This record gives sequence, structure tokens and C-alpha cells, in this order.
Amino acid sequence: MARKILIIDDEEDIRQVAALSLETVAGWEVVMASSGPQGLARAAEHQPDAILLDVMMPGMDGPTTFRELRKNPSTAHIPVLLLTAKVQSTDQRRFADLGVEAVLFKPFDPLTLSNEIALVLGWN
Repeated sequence: MARKILIIDDEEDIRQVAALSLETVAGWEVVMASSGPQGLARAAEHQPDAILLDVMMPGMDGPTTFRELRKNPSTAHIPVLLLTAKVQSTDQRRFADLGVEAVLFKPFDPLTLSNEIALVLGWN
């Protein structure tokens, strides 16, 4: 059974590259959202196996979106991986303290992205 991944990122090029990578390399189904509120709705509707969530988005940022996902019983169980360009150790600790599965960094390698996700979530 193919995995289903929800990508929530306000940058269309990042969504497209990640989606192409996950579909082509891993054969996963990808659902996309361009904002936190849209991502919350898509997560509840599609029940993905995991969510790749951008940290820096206008309006509702990634950490706020994550907290809202956890408040909703229909999405609270879905593993979330943050995607960020922030690599400072203070930011990394703050993100890890949220309770996300992992923090992945931009720019990511499209050829290894699915392997990184699978490794973190124990899908191998």
C-alpha cells in the first residue's frame, strides 16, 4: 500500500519538488496545501500517513499549525516532520520541543527525501 504524505508549504516550488520526489522515488501519494488553515482541512479530509510541514509561512506558521493539528482528534495521531531553512541550534531545540517526529532542512535532496522520512518514521 502506498503511503500518503501531506506537504504544507507556502512556496509552490518547494511543494512541487517535494511532491515529484516523493511520488517518483518512493511511489507515495502526495496531497498539497499552501497554508496552515488549508493544511488543517486537508489533513482532516485525507488522513495522510505523515505531514511535511514548513516552519515559516505567512499567517499561520508551522508551529501554530502543528499545535492545531494536535488539538483535533482526527489529526492528532498523524506524525509531523518540520521542514525549515533555520539551522541554528536554538531554533532546532525549540522545534524538537514541540513534539514533532523530526526536523528536516531546506534545501533538501530530492533523491533522498523519501528515505529520510521513511527512516525517521520506521517505514523501512
